[in-house]
Amino acid sequence: MPIVRLLDIRDAPLSLDEVYHAVSDSSSGGTCLFIGTVRDHDGGDPVSDLSYSSHPTALDRLRDVAERIGTEEDVVALAATHRIGDLAVGDIAVVVGASAGHRPAAFSACRRLIDELKLEVPVWKQQTFASGDQAWL
Repeated sequence: MPIVRLLDIRDAPLSLDEVYHAVSDSSSGGTCLFIGTVRDHDGGDPVSDLSYSSHPTALDRLRDVAERIGTEEDVVALAATHRIGDLAVGDIAVVVGASAGHRPAAFSACRRLIDELKLEVPVWKQQTFASGDQAWL
């Protein structure tokens, strides 16, 4: 049975090791991690920094997403952490991980976890551009 081992939305720096260790398992032949970082541009405009915020139900929605993927994919373990608050260019904003018996299932579950997190979990970002303009996404 797939296990959701770590889910969190926090205002502190994220740890790759924490997510990796959460999904590590001796029955897994493949482990996949995705790390999302703050890039220095968006749509050709330079970004200086951004701030993430979340709805109070965001962690519950993240749990729903992870549990659904856990039942639909052939995985051993899943984990996801998302940062909120003020971030600088280069900071880690999100880390998701999946482990499975074989690499195709680990890749598939990891990709679904980040894609569906971005679609369904109410976390928003306010970008500040080098020009001083701001945009909510």
